[in-house]
Amino acid sequence: MKVPQSLLDEMIEHTKEDAPNECCGLIGGVGDEAKSLHRAKNKAASPLRYEIDSKEQLQIYKAILDAGEDIVGIYHSHTKTAAIPSQTDINLANGWPDPVYFIVSLESPDEPYIRGFRIKGHSVEDVDIQAV
Repeated sequence: MKVPQSLLDEMIEHTKEDAPNECCGLIGGVGDEAKSLHRAKNKAASPLRYEIDSKEQLQIYKAILDAGEDIVGIYHSHTKTAAIPSQTDINLANGWPDPVYFIVSLESPDEPYIRGFRIKGHSVEDVDIQAV
């Protein structure tokens, strides 16, 4: 997945701003190329999980479609743990098998990092993220 460095930087910034709670959002793009990042409010307001309000999700989805893009990614943070999908993350991905799941980790706050995954059923595969 090709992702502009500015979007990767924004995911990390969002993670830091919302810590200690998880942050979340959607990524618009075309094919395997991310083009836009849309922050969402974590309705759960929790350091252990995230939830996007259905009305906000619909507004973001419409904005992505209006820009001629599709949802190519969903991102959230792990503020204390590694960027590895939890069982909760895998369960939440059930309804969205196509987007790449980006997880931003602040496990080491001075060295945040992002990993990408494809999650289909209980299968989790790494996705190479190419900063462009």
